Amino acid sequence: MPSIVSINPASEREIFRTEAMQEAQWGACIDTAVDAQKAWQKTPLAERRRALLRLAEALRNQRASCATLITQEMGKPISEALGEIDKCAMTCEYYANHAVALLADEVISSNATDSRVVFDPLGVVLAVMPWNYPFWQVIRAAAPALLVGNGVVLKHAGNVSQCALKLGELAAAAGLPTGLFSVTLTTSDSVAGMIAHAGIQAVTFTGSTPVGRVIASQAGQALKKQVLELGGSDPFIVLADADVETAARAAVKARFQNTGQSCISAKRFIVESSVAEAFSKRITELTRSLVTGDPLDPATQQGPMARDSLRRELHEQVLQTQAQGARLLTGGEIPTSPGFHYPPTLLDHVEPGMVAAAQETFGPVGAIIRVKNAEEAVSVANATEFGLGAALWTHDTDRAMTLARHIEAGAVFINGVVASDPRLPFGGVKQSGYGRELGAYGLREFSNIKTVWTGPGLN
Repeated sequence: MPSIVSINPASEREIFRTEAMQEAQWGACIDTAVDAQKAWQKTPLAERRRALLRLAEALRNQRASCATLITQEMGKPISEALGEIDKCAMTCEYYANHAVALLADEVISSNATDSRVVFDPLGVVLAVMPWNYPFWQVIRAAAPALLVGNGVVLKHAGNVSQCALKLGELAAAAGLPTGLFSVTLTTSDSVAGMIAHAGIQAVTFTGSTPVGRVIASQAGQALKKQVLELGGSDPFIVLADADVETAARAAVKARFQNTGQSCISAKRFIVESSVAEAFSKRITELTRSLVTGDPLDPATQQGPMARDSLRRELHEQVLQTQAQGARLLTGGEIPTSPGFHYPPTLLDHVEPGMVAAAQETFGPVGAIIRVKNAEEAVSVANATEFGLGAALWTHDTDRAMTLARHIEAGAVFINGVVASDPRLPFGGVKQSGYGRELGAYGLREFSNIKTVWTGPGLN
């Protein structure tokens, strides 16, 4: 029988092991969630709101232990892990505090006596979630789904199983009905069967584009709604009139937070040639100053990567890009010390089509691409199969607004670092997926958007 295993990426030691659930076990979890959801959808909105507020309270009360689990299982620096828990609590509070407005009927004038759109739950949502934000990815999908009246069955990444179990404990502490938020510890081979299960009405998946294609095919075959948040190779455009110092500092944060293991990390720095040398010099200085070490040390800014296989794949991308003519500015070598560390790395004079420009680099590697003008910058930004987020740095915000409309991405941040926000929709286009999470739009993705039409009646 296959096992689910967690390995601490800082020590390379096994810290958790359990047998993977088989079909009878995860099937029973889905069945329990179906029964709980049937009662939950009839629960008054006021009580569903209070449950989310209690979940936020539980997250805040157990902030330190939750953050420590994140750091131990996937290597995130503890300061960032604490921030992840805070964001989860804030998101639960946001949906609870705005539930009445977000779920209010929309009255629309027509030839009816009354016509309106109402938002009903779909049923039970299967959440297939990744390891890089093991609490946040789950909460940003589950909080709005639960508020609408859905149930959630979680199939988490195996290397963060203790985080998954902790989320289940928090749901119980918040007083959610037994089984409404159900945690399954099983292998990826079980996902197809879970999607096909009659109790699952929709699927939300965050992860790589190749796996997303498989999930989409399986859900499509079963005619089940799906939201896919997939890979990204986000452009970070610096125009000639930008403040280079401010942009460089933001670029370091945008590329290296979570040790670069984020779909919305800035991966391609597209810089106008007149400021490229100054930007390259400053970002190199700032990158070299990052503190790498034990992720449980509050001073650490760069922890290990989650797995050695990811590190080796990233290093190969760096070597291939150098072989294609890019210049290594800093980093680029695998350390001999314990842990899956990879140094913050920068490549300059990267050209479109080189590996670091054409592929997603899921780790602490940034690529500097030099362009002649803003028009070429937008063209290069769009020269990718991905379309998740983008950043644009300039003093001319009116011009930036025009340029933003030509950038093929689900979000464009002008003079800011791309980030998800519970108040705003989040998602991508092209090979970065479809559907939206967060905001009012994310709330409605797993709703039955139902028209209710009332006629004049019979005389």
